[in-house]
Amino acid sequence: MTLNDVAAASGVSRATVSFVLNDDPNQTISPATRERVRQAARDLGYVPHGIARALREGSSRIVVLNIDRDLEGNYSRSYIRGLDDELAAHDHVLLVRHGHSAPRSTQQMLDTIAPRAVLRFGEAYLTGHELDDLGGGWKDGLAAHAALQIRHLADRGHTRVGMALPDGETPLTEVRLRFAREAARTLGLAPPTPFVVPRPRSAGTRAVQDFRAAHSTVTAIAAFNDDIALRTLTALHDLGLTVPDDLAVIGFDDTEYGALVTPALTTVHIDAEAHGRLAARTALGLDAGGLTPTPGRVLVRDSA
Repeated sequence: MTLNDVAAASGVSRATVSFVLNDDPNQTISPATRERVRQAARDLGYVPHGIARALREGSSRIVVLNIDRDLEGNYSRSYIRGLDDELAAHDHVLLVRHGHSAPRSTQQMLDTIAPRAVLRFGEAYLTGHELDDLGGGWKDGLAAHAALQIRHLADRGHTRVGMALPDGETPLTEVRLRFAREAARTLGLAPPTPFVVPRPRSAGTRAVQDFRAAHSTVTAIAAFNDDIALRTLTALHDLGLTVPDDLAVIGFDDTEYGALVTPALTTVHIDAEAHGRLAARTALGLDAGGLTPTPGRVLVRDSA
């Protein structure tokens, strides 16, 4: 089916069909005509020719999201859901690329599909702008969420906190440490003491044992994410210690497994759907008003 077919079925010109289906803001077309054209397109099963439209508009209606390894989790899933839904509402398609993107493959992607926009998940935090409060700083972003974790421990009387980190290269490790230290400073606490909880299980247990021996005054652990928190819980179990009596543990990003272990894991839950929708509107040059991110919250369970 073509635009000509839709035009004939709806009784308007081909140009009018094009204006309606492309939501051209510069054309004054009555609501009744718009609906008649859209209904004709639906009845005929009309699908726009993506390549032809890309040539005409100068880019495709594809938005690309690059997401680094180790940044995937509950937050990223809700972000992608919001981004995808908002793009679809404006007749665009989301393409998610996982892992580190080599320059050559990135250029091939750009040349092949000519995307409307290319986003990098966590861009501000990965490029030195992590304190810019543009929906991603201390107001409703990662800094605020990191502070929730430290504040929950402080509210329960913990003044010496350890920060359990992943092994290997993780893009946000230093950023999270800075946020945690700033939150502790604001709350009048000593800076969190970082340590790595590696794989496999035996190595993680040794790391937690060594940390406990070197920092006996630490009474709580704030983990980089739920995976690291679960490694820490396992290590403490293997050492014959009780959580939270011997050491409290709080996770981050609320994976489903945290609720299934014993003791159940206290964690920070973040719904990032509004962040994804804001990113979509910004990428498309649309008004982002009326979208308010949901505040993060602590899910209080048994471990802290």
